[in-house]
Amino acid sequence: MYCSKCGNKLEKKFLELEGMIDFCNKCNEYVFEKTNVAVSMIILNPNETKMLYIKQYGTNKFRLVAGYTNKGESLEHTVYREMGEEIGRYPSSISFNMSKYFEPSNTLIANFICKLTSEEIFPNDEIDYYEWINLDDAMDKIKEARLAKVFVNEYFNKKLKK
Repeated sequence: MYCSKCGNKLEKKFLELEGMIDFCNKCNEYVFEKTNVAVSMIILNPNETKMLYIKQYGTNKFRLVAGYTNKGESLEHTVYREMGEEIGRYPSSISFNMSKYFEPSNTLIANFICKLTSEEIFPNDEIDYYEWINLDDAMDKIKEARLAKVFVNEYFNKKLKK
């Protein structure tokens, strides 16, 4: 790995309380690894009895609406932008659910619970198929290993605690 400022090859150097961190001897600075940031949304119908699942990019797996955060953008703005782009609707309310690191894409994903005022959506061409799933069936529709299942499970755990 190389320094993004000067191009010098980085070396590992011990930093107290952090461990072995990349270090640029030329700039005399530690270089911390960058992580991508994204959001995903559990989108609920008005009476919170159904959850919106989508299929994208030719896959046959249900997933949540999601997208990467742009530079300078807040997580909440990303939620509004991505929902507007992908389903043509904006949430009437949003609340934070949980976050989880996804190693395959080096991405921290923040999951939000979003409510709509109707079930009518206007999907863009990124979405191959969508379905409003009854909450009783929501866990069964998502593949076991998917991060979406972790987010949906956390939503249900919080709902049971209320």
